Amino acid sequence: MVHAQFDNTARQALAVKAVDAKIRKDLSWQRIADAAGLSVAFVTAAVLGQHPLPTASAEAVAALLDLDADDTLTLQTIPTRGSIPGGIPTDPTIYRFYEMLQVYGTTLKALVHEQLGDGIISAINFKLDVKKVADPEGGERAVITLDGKYLPTKPF
Repeated sequence: MVHAQFDNTARQALAVKAVDAKIRKDLSWQRIADAAGLSVAFVTAAVLGQHPLPTASAEAVAALLDLDADDTLTLQTIPTRGSIPGGIPTDPTIYRFYEMLQVYGTTLKALVHEQLGDGIISAINFKLDVKKVADPEGGERAVITLDGKYLPTKPF
């Protein structure tokens, strides 16, 4: 049976426990995703409390991180999503995403609507990828791909 949570406290506590185990075992998110058999972005989000994992994936992640049966079950529940508490984020990395949306949010909205029409980009039917690439001017660049299904607004 599928179960949903109404409070994210249990998922937050599990995320802390899982990240502690990840650090203790010196594992990468990619290694955990490989065990789960799913994408690194999805598994990372799931372990951090934003998605449920399918049973086999939850069991594999729990085994890798030495989590117990209750944790395995919790990994499978539908969470109350949202990982940033109210207000402006203070973590510098998260803040930069907030800043990008402050600067480019209306541009993204205008371009999405012009090219696709009135609707939204799904964060449920969604893929995320992060890649490090060389910067021709020296150093490195981050290429972040947000790939969400377009859902048109339907009159009713």
